[in-house]
This record gives sequence, C-alpha cells and structure tokens, in this order.
Amino acid sequence: MNLNERISKIISYSELSASEFANEIDVQRSNISHITSGRNKPSLDFLIKIKERFPELQWNWLIMGEGEMIKNIEEEIAPEKSKPTPLPDLFSLIADENFGVTEKEDKIEKHVSPESNISAQVPEKENIGDSQRLEPAETKTTIQITENQESKIKRIVWFYENGKFESFEP
Repeated sequence: MNLNERISKIISYSELSASEFANEIDVQRSNISHITSGRNKPSLDFLIKIKERFPELQWNWLIMGEGEMIKNIEEEIAPEKSKPTPLPDLFSLIADENFGVTEKEDKIEKHVSPESNISAQVPEKENIGDSQRLEPAETKTTIQITENQESKIKRIVWFYENGKFESFEP
C-alpha cells in the first residue's frame, strides 16, 4: 500500500468527507484531492498535521506502511505504568520560607533598620498612550529669589566647535 492509499484510508477512518478532512487538519481542499489521486506526494508538514489530529495513528504505518494503523490500547497503558515519578521543581523549593534552615540551626531573624522605613520620593512618571504625541515633556522650574538673595556669576565657559574651550572667572 503506497502513501497516497494510506492517506485515503485515514480519511475513510476519520468518517469525514475529503473537504471536512482538509478543514480538520488545516490544509487546502485541493491538497487532499491531489494527494489521493496520486498527482502529488504529501509533505512532511502534511503528515505531521495528520498525526497531530489523529494521535492514535502509528508513525511507522503512516510513513513506511509497516505494522498496524492504530496503536493498541495495551501499548499506551504499559508505558504509563513504567514512567518514573517526576522530580520536584527546585525553584518551588527555593521559594519556601524555610529553605536552607534545618531544625538544628537557629532561626534567622530579619533585622529591619529604621532607615529602611524612609521612602524615597520618586517623581511620578507620565504614562504615554498610543494616541499621544511623543514630544518631550515640558519641565517647569520655578525660580524664587528672595530679597536677601543675590545671584552672582561664578564662571563663564565658552565651547568652540574644534573641541577647545575657554573659561572666565570674574
């Protein structure tokens, strides 16, 4: 039995029409027609889609035509019994509050310094939505000069395009 005949047998096994079978395995309807007529050979992707939709099919039968078309129920149950028990997830152990502490060791006390209670003042960031323009945010600085304060120039620096600079201090 060639591969095209095996695919025709799978279609009849599925009890679907060729069109429904194509929809079921997510391929074009013309692909089914071309493959069953022998015009084209199925691709590996096509065979994988059949196997994913019908996991009970034997790979050896589908590809090589060897063995039985459908897996025996006994073969599926036997491997389940012999599966080893899974190991625990190590990351879930680390999340445990008592990880690394044994009964003989003293319990670790968490010391909280008074400085840690002081919260840093963080400026609020503005959320940018999809419909907003991406313009630089205007910075608003207010300068308050009291009558007693006087601003004096400390230094003036000129930067030139060639990388040199001059500094002047009054």
